[in-house]
Amino acid sequence: MDVIPLDTPELGDRGYLVHDGAHALVVDPQRDIDRVEAKAREQGVTITHVAETHIHNDYVTGGHALARKHDATYLVAAAEQVAFDRHPVHPGDTVAVGTMTVTALATPGHTEHHLAYVVDHDGRQAIFSGGSLLHGSVGRTDLVDPTRTEELTRAQYHSARTLADRAHPDATLHPTHGFGSFCSSGPTRTAHTSTIAEQLRVNHALTDDETEFVATLIANLTAYPSYYAHMAPLNRIGPAEPDLTVPRPLSPGELSRRLDAGEWVVDLRHRVAFATSHLRGAISVEYGRHFTTYLGWTLPWGDPVTLIGAPDDVTAAIRDLSRIGLDHPDVGADADAGHPTSSYRRATWPELRTRLTDPRPLTVLDVRRDDERATTAVPRSLHIPLPRLVSTMDSLPNHEIWVHCASGYRAGIAASLLDRAGHHVVHVDDDWPDTATP
Repeated sequence: MDVIPLDTPELGDRGYLVHDGAHALVVDPQRDIDRVEAKAREQGVTITHVAETHIHNDYVTGGHALARKHDATYLVAAAEQVAFDRHPVHPGDTVAVGTMTVTALATPGHTEHHLAYVVDHDGRQAIFSGGSLLHGSVGRTDLVDPTRTEELTRAQYHSARTLADRAHPDATLHPTHGFGSFCSSGPTRTAHTSTIAEQLRVNHALTDDETEFVATLIANLTAYPSYYAHMAPLNRIGPAEPDLTVPRPLSPGELSRRLDAGEWVVDLRHRVAFATSHLRGAISVEYGRHFTTYLGWTLPWGDPVTLIGAPDDVTAAIRDLSRIGLDHPDVGADADAGHPTSSYRRATWPELRTRLTDPRPLTVLDVRRDDERATTAVPRSLHIPLPRLVSTMDSLPNHEIWVHCASGYRAGIAASLLDRAGHHVVHVDDDWPDTATP
């Protein structure tokens, strides 16, 4: 048995291709299924089964499209209400995938009907735990219904122990979440692999008593991206394979029209280049690991988006956005389009400290999350988490605004939104200081 992870670091998740040398099971694939297809071809195996551990809340699944394309058996919990045909899986069911035996276990908590899959082959065992038992933690339990969080947290505790009891100590553990996903309930270990024996030593779901576990997990739940609300409904109808074709660029005139009309034109360049000079009316969401999460969390869901940037970044961004159901963004013409440009100043924390001694009016805007703000903050600063900034822009003062986060990335997005709205903004593009008070 060979287990091959398919990382999606942009969302902090992993899918898996597990095979016996001829037949393959794919677990929790992302929507851009060409990656897993390429891996199956490389391994010389046939995809015969596709399995979902749960109806995902943080990404659009590729499971439905992959199963249909390869005429594979699609394993989805029988209790889930979905609009497509699948092989309904009940807890305790076993399925043969070539010479491998796949057993489904009920592991409610992250979602109500969550399943884990135990794969046995020639004395080896691999556990595909989805959003149940992670490396060092468990999946968050507040995504289904906030009023059921305690109930599902208690279920998560018992599910983790059920998995540990059912599995061999040397069984390898392969979770879907816990590599940066907001579906994790807390800090997770970043090791590439783990075993049940290791988790019995380090995972708080397996070392704490139930009361302590429930209190700790609920206390540590933080904000999660607003686009999560749209993922499960999309996954219940059976998403199609995405079209990742890069469209023909808009003409400079059409791009200018969109900028003038206040449409969302997203510049993918580094935030330093954007601050130096950018098309007036554009916003900055620097392409990189956090691009998908913060674009999807910041802009109103479903609004049309136009991307401008280097060809490789545009191509990658189209793929990334498809994973959260944002299909067919347009692509802008070359930035040198004769449209008016804008710029704003970047600054460091020492420069902000100096500016705070100046009597001229000033607002320091903190766009970090609530949990970050609770730890330490600039005295008398205004706090608006980045995802709420678009909807509260009209409430901001008209004088100079210095905006910060913890590293400069989110503040770069915020600064571009403020500049777009006509504010006099300074972007604090600097890591959060080690001192207690910045």
